[in-house]
Amino acid sequence: QVQLVESGGGLVQPGGSLRLSCAASGFSISSYTMSWYRQAPGKERELVALIAPSGLTTNYADSVKGRFTISRDNAKNTVSLQMNSLKPEDTAVYYCRATRVYSYWGQGTQVTVSS
Repeated sequence: QVQLVESGGGLVQPGGSLRLSCAASGFSISSYTMSWYRQAPGKERELVALIAPSGLTTNYADSVKGRFTISRDNAKNTVSLQMNSLKPEDTAVYYCRATRVYSYWGQGTQVTVSS
């Protein structure tokens, strides 16, 4: 059974950090582009960051450049998102996505940035 399971979300104060993880099962992520999306209440889901299968190419939304870092470990079948200098506007449900011919989505993890 194909699954993506996100973890690491929570409540953090502005300026703080969180590290999200996405564990894949039922398939190997090594040939998939992996990405993180987020969806805030009342807003559309948006791309936050993506990483190529090799890990050599990454891309970020302008709003998170310099603060977030996406990484992957193909041997462990995981992808991570290190989030630093968090802002209240980063509050959202964060989703992991695996894309090749098909796309798989995780169930999401809530990130709340608030004092």
